Amino acid sequence: MIPWETIDRATAPDGAELVLARRGGEWAIRAAGRVLMTSRQHGSEEALAATALGRVEHPRAVLVGGLGMGFTLRAALDRVPEACRVTVVELVPALAEWSRGALGDLAGRPLDDRRVSLEVGDVVARLAVTRRSLDAILLDVDNGPSALAHAANDRLYGPAGVAACAGALRAGGVVAVWSAGPDERYLARLRAAGLDAEAVAVPARPGSGARHVVFVGRAPR
Repeated sequence: MIPWETIDRATAPDGAELVLARRGGEWAIRAAGRVLMTSRQHGSEEALAATALGRVEHPRAVLVGGLGMGFTLRAALDRVPEACRVTVVELVPALAEWSRGALGDLAGRPLDDRRVSLEVGDVVARLAVTRRSLDAILLDVDNGPSALAHAANDRLYGPAGVAACAGALRAGGVVAVWSAGPDERYLARLRAAGLDAEAVAVPARPGSGARHVVFVGRAPR
């Protein structure tokens, strides 16, 4: 079996070490020794964008929280019109560097698309100052509400973070959240914030029996 090769290392703002590794044509990003994502299993990241944008007519402004390997961003770009503006908020500068470098071709270099603007920073802070201006929010941060690798990300999935998402949406706008598994408490938080919420099971990758979850919350019209 081909061994994993470490390509680069970086430090997240909370001090956790991120490792970019490659084995043949497969890529992986690990945080504190745990696998966060791989290039082999990204069907649910694409389903995140498809699930959200399939519920929005003529999106003008989309926010993607968490760049990852770029698969969610690419899936969003494939589903929005030329006039749509897509903002990506990524906390770790190295992920943007990797997406423009070694990982760029995996998702067709989505950061090069003229519709995209990248903000390196905290998506919670960004949402907190955004009012009723987004048609869709796509969140793929950490492993979702119930399987955090970084405890600080709980701010995004707690009541204040959910309220910030709800407040940033236009009437009829949608927030979609990737999760490693189900979480009834998070679903209840979305509903408590006034969103029409559901949990959608999606394949981890095409043809796979493994399932992830996309939480969807729609703002009232």
